[in-house]
Amino acid sequence: MRSEPVVMPATADRRLGRKVTTSTVGEKVEAFVPPPLPPVPPIRVAELYGLLEAANRAIGRLQGVSSVLPGTPLFLYMYVRKEALLSSQIEGTRSSLADLLLHESRDAPGAPVDADVEEVSNYVNAMNHGLDRLDQGLPVSVRLIRELHEVLLRGGRGSAASPGEFRRSQNWIGGTRAGNARFVPPPPELVAALMSDFEKFIHDTAHPLPLLLKIGLLHVQFETIHPFLDGNGRLGRLLITLLLCSNDVLDDPLLYLSLYFKTHRDEYYELLQSVRARGDWEAWLRFFLEGIEASADQASDTAKSLLDLFDRDRRRIEALGRPASSALRVHQTVQERPFVSIPAAAKQLGLSRPTVARSVEHLEKLGVLHEVTGRRWGRTYAYREYLRILELGTEPLGR
Repeated sequence: MRSEPVVMPATADRRLGRKVTTSTVGEKVEAFVPPPLPPVPPIRVAELYGLLEAANRAIGRLQGVSSVLPGTPLFLYMYVRKEALLSSQIEGTRSSLADLLLHESRDAPGAPVDADVEEVSNYVNAMNHGLDRLDQGLPVSVRLIRELHEVLLRGGRGSAASPGEFRRSQNWIGGTRAGNARFVPPPPELVAALMSDFEKFIHDTAHPLPLLLKIGLLHVQFETIHPFLDGNGRLGRLLITLLLCSNDVLDDPLLYLSLYFKTHRDEYYELLQSVRARGDWEAWLRFFLEGIEASADQASDTAKSLLDLFDRDRRRIEALGRPASSALRVHQTVQERPFVSIPAAAKQLGLSRPTVARSVEHLEKLGVLHEVTGRRWGRTYAYREYLRILELGTEPLGR
């Protein structure tokens, strides 16, 4: 399948990009080629200041909450997984947070393993890989983006979509073929140059913009280039968080926009298209900044709710008297991983199985743990209220 671009006359307004005619699967279609960033005419920053300040204040509140979290690593463990689930749901997966956590609990008999869960698990691995590479000093770059894509599509459904490699054929968004698609990204032979410009803008200091606006521009540009055969949406959302972390806006990856994009998905897609069709960057950036503020506040509220839950349950367990000591240790375990079996907890805590079994029984009576398998043997217990707090907003689309 070979593309033969025919360049149409470019407009003087560099916000609008250009159309090229390309052939794919035997039909000619018009593909869109975005102009390099930053937009010309420039972004009207003054009209965005109010939203920008509100978004930055919300991020500051989130940083304040995360600084006093006694268990930030365990909160991160869970919150990254919630984001992975939400981002994958936008692409059509139907797994739940419980499915993913059971998949990761190797001691859990009967844990589901299907393509949807594997796809979500790959997102978790990609996020962790990106954070590790940032810690090693690798900047957000084309090299890192390709590494992330390789991890994201490792195994499962995406393994046939050239993981880590820019596409060599024409793709499209919506529709059954390029001829009736909602949007046709640039021809494949232009992708490498467009991504090189994308990387240059990440590190551009000649056109100073508030960082949140810059990240908003980069998100649209990545989604418009659509450089890979599969996984572009998930990778584009993941890059938002990595850019926030790499620029020291966040100490930890606590801010994700997938729930906001999922909740407002029709508006999200319409605004992406309005940038391409009309150069309306300001409307997109208003939406993006509102999403930053809402997502940061939601993360802060979730962290506070979990802290309140842990404290409330700890005080109830302490009232048990003598059994409280071992029960508190089991409670600490399920704060880190909300699914647990008696053999796994005994091994982790260095306690006997009968001791752990009695502690689990006490926690069941208090309503802290609930048995989820319905079996007599090989039982798994869930910290149900913990899961309920995290699962808010994670219902699969279409249900």
